[in-house]
Amino acid sequence: MCQHKPPCPTADSPDREAALLMASHPEQGWSLLCNGVLFFEDTGELLPNGEIIAPHRPATVSA
Repeated sequence: MCQHKPPCPTADSPDREAALLMASHPEQGWSLLCNGVLFFEDTGELLPNGEIIAPHRPATVSA
């Protein structure tokens, strides 16, 4: 799928979120990455194979 050099991380890579942005729809809360991953503003993901990755925001730290 990816035509970039070097290629973007695949959808099943641990670093899949590092793939280049192909389409951004902040008004709808999602972006499409080059590897086919739909990345949501709550940090949830939908992989091309239909697998759902739950939101994984870092825990907030009180100062």
